[in-house]
Formats: sequence, C-alpha cells, structure tokens
Amino acid sequence: MSRIKQAFDHGKAFIPFITGGDPDIETTEQLIYEMVRQGADLIEIGIPFSDPIAEGPVIQEADVRALKGGCTTDQLFELVKRVRQTVTIPFVFMTYLNPIYSYGSERFMENCKAAGIDGVIVPDMPYEEKDELKPMCEKNGIELISLIAPTSKERIKMIAKEAEGFIYCVSSMGVTGVRSEITSDIGGMVALVREVTDLPVAIGFGIATPEQARQMAVYGDGVIVGSAIVKQVAAEGRNAVKTVGKYVAEMKAALT
Repeated sequence: MSRIKQAFDHGKAFIPFITGGDPDIETTEQLIYEMVRQGADLIEIGIPFSDPIAEGPVIQEADVRALKGGCTTDQLFELVKRVRQTVTIPFVFMTYLNPIYSYGSERFMENCKAAGIDGVIVPDMPYEEKDELKPMCEKNGIELISLIAPTSKERIKMIAKEAEGFIYCVSSMGVTGVRSEITSDIGGMVALVREVTDLPVAIGFGIATPEQARQMAVYGDGVIVGSAIVKQVAAEGRNAVKTVGKYVAEMKAALT
C-alpha cells in the first residue's frame, strides 16, 4: 500500500500546506518538524513559482518571498532528504508544469524519488494531458494526485477512476484562499467519486477554521489547509513555528 494511502488509515487526515523557502529554508524545515509533532498526517510543500495560477494572493506573495530569498527546487530536494532521516509521514510537492519542464521532467521525478517525495500535485495539468508526466511518475514510484473541482461535473468519475494516492477535491471555485463559507455541493462531488473508487478524498481550498474542517470532514477522508497557514508565516516569519504548530494541533483535534 502506498504511504499516501496509509495517511488516511487512522481516521480523518489533516494535511497542511506550506510554501517551501518562505521565509527561508531553515524555517520551512522547522515548520515541517513542528507540524509532524502536532499531528499532521501528510504535508504538502509548494515549490515557489513566479506564476502560480491556482493560487490567491496569500500564496502568490509567499512564492515571491521565497524566490526573492533565493529558494530553488534543488534546495527543496535537499531539505526533504534531511527531513526524511527522521520523518515517515508522506510528503507531496505542489508545483506547476513550467517548473517541472524547465527542471527536466525525468530528472525531477528521479530526484523526487531520491529525496523521499511520495506524490506530486500539478494544478495546471489537465486530466487529458496527464500522460505527459505519468510514465516518469510510474517509473519512480511517484503518485500523480488528481484534482476534481465543482466545474469538473461529468468528468469527475472519469478522473476519479484513474486517480492514485488520494483525490484532491477542490471545494470552491476560483483560486486558493480563506473563505468565510463554502457553498459548493461537496457531498455530491464526493458521492460521484465513491461510485468508481475507494481512494481517500481530501477536501481543500478555503478551509481555515476548526468548524469548517469538521464540516468538510463529514464528506471527505481528510482536509487540506494552505492559505490560513501561509498567512501565519507571512505575519510572523521565522517566529511562526510555534503559532503554526498550535494551529495544526487545533485543526487535527477538530477531526478526531
């Protein structure tokens, strides 16, 4: 069984997202250790990119800070290697096609394997084009995580049928960011997924409070939170580790 799937074996999974290298590599490393200590089941690490089209202003600004600070993809591979010496939970890179292509798709997936990355999420890769990366992923044991959105409609079953790792269910239209309420028909989306696969479903985009996490966990097997965490890092920089740890503990507690 894949390490990603195992993350959902102990009740509802809490999946935090952080932007790699924001505010610097050392803080990213400490954030990862702290989030693991506080109960994170799987961690998404964003590779900073100058044009992250799925992201709202919070994560866009984090990408700019990380890039200005000199963060590179190679530094993130080295970071994951270091953390892997003591951490066993799954790691997933969130990135875009452009950084993968410019790095070299084959080399990128080989380095994911060498570092201990379990999966990749590529929001700007349409389902119909996944064969561009799939062979390299398979060769290196990297799971290509599929996204379904409220706009996927009749494609939901088609995407879910061939998905692996977990299915990332996008709870809101538009870009990432904290929302006061989530209005999509999550239950309907998840029901369509369940018709064709027993893969875990994690719900993300817009979730920020323990209450929202609890609501979403009714439908899915896990909850993904990004912007709310990245905001804390933006506000406190290197001092954010304890704040983020406390937040992760609260969110995880809401799911148990």
